[in-house]
Amino acid sequence: MGSFSIWHWMVVLLVVLLLFGGGKVSSLMGDFAKGIKSFKKNMAEPDDASMEAAADKPAGTLPGAQASATTRESTTTR
Repeated sequence: MGSFSIWHWMVVLLVVLLLFGGGKVSSLMGDFAKGIKSFKKNMAEPDDASMEAAADKPAGTLPGAQASATTRESTTTR
């Protein structure tokens, strides 16, 4: 009673194909597969250079924070 038969799945597949078309479903599945491959590749890499660079900086600092602070000081002192 709780499971669907093969005919239910066939009807669902037919409706999806009619709504989206075969090309759209195919491209979506291709993009999904590329995303999974990229995720697995990134998970398998032992060290990430961007994470090492971020670990060297003290917490709470932003790249443009000092430039904007000096800009604020120069505009408020005028």
